[in-house]
Amino acid sequence: MTQPNPENPNPKPKFNSQQLARLKAEAEAPYRTLRKFIYLACGASGLIGLFIFALQLLAGRNVEQGLPNLAIQVGVVALMTFLWKLEQGKGE
Repeated sequence: MTQPNPENPNPKPKFNSQQLARLKAEAEAPYRTLRKFIYLACGASGLIGLFIFALQLLAGRNVEQGLPNLAIQVGVVALMTFLWKLEQGKGE
């Protein structure tokens, strides 16, 4: 166990410039990487759903149910795209 220095009771940790930059970025935007991953995953899910419901509508199956579902998938993809771009704008 190290002895505390009576001359300097609060020693500052020493970081290199890269570590300091990463810490500052994380402090300014906590969980940014996690949010971007969630936007990407939900956007990909929406694109898959959009593709499936568009094919169902083209085939003429379940038009009554397919049209609202297609609109929801378009909304999900649009929302995730908007949130992704908003997140990218904050980073610059």
